[in-house]
Amino acid sequence: MPRHNTIMIYGAGEMASGVAVRLFRAGFRRLVMLETANPTCVRRPVSFCEAVPDGRALVEDIAADLAPNSTSIPGIWNAGRIAVLVDPDHHSRAALAPDVVVDAILAKTNLGTGPDDAPLVIALGPGFSAGRDCDVVVETNRGHNLGRLIYEGEAEPNTGVPGDIAGRTLERVLRAPRAGLVGDCLPIGSRIQAGDVTCRVAGTPVHAAINGVLRGMIRAGLHVPEGLKLGDVDPRGREEYCLTVSEKARALGGSVLEAICAHFLSGPAA
Repeated sequence: MPRHNTIMIYGAGEMASGVAVRLFRAGFRRLVMLETANPTCVRRPVSFCEAVPDGRALVEDIAADLAPNSTSIPGIWNAGRIAVLVDPDHHSRAALAPDVVVDAILAKTNLGTGPDDAPLVIALGPGFSAGRDCDVVVETNRGHNLGRLIYEGEAEPNTGVPGDIAGRTLERVLRAPRAGLVGDCLPIGSRIQAGDVTCRVAGTPVHAAINGVLRGMIRAGLHVPEGLKLGDVDPRGREEYCLTVSEKARALGGSVLEAICAHFLSGPAA
């Protein structure tokens, strides 16, 4: 079953990549991730969307290649790699006929995913209703229900507050103080102190609010709107955390794996 099912993942950012890693390690080899032409992820070392500007991305020990078109995807699969395709409107879905679609964009709203996108449609986070927009929703809010499969209804509403890491929430996130071009970015993994300039947006400095390690930073050269997340500071200070899939992304990947196995091995949940 695993090697012969085609799984299409909408998005190739941090959480989508955590899902892809879990599925790949479980034996699924026909994985294709659909991205925009200018991804804005911040945890770039653990996001397969880096294949868009670089041609290839490596997350932990798993490689993904940028596919120039949908016809090149089987060759990438045969080479033992995940395929990433610039296709934000999902035009390739008809040609690839996926067995499973996973909406892992985490836009907090449904950008167009429907129950007929594939025989099994899984959506991560708020903005979807199981039974209307998809077959199953995966809870993404940190806490007791993280990763729970919802077969009827919706995930918990978006709180607007980043997850707690070592007692820090809002203050660990770096946001654009204005619209403009991002530049002068510190490298991911840099040790920083509160008050340090982490990057600039249209010349305006973006200061860190806490001490820690720069766990994520958007790619320099992108034009961003005011308020966009640019990066995050990890107060735990562990540089190795910058290079590995987070516990949340890994948990969500396990939940997607459970939903797929439940559907194809046991039949859809009642």
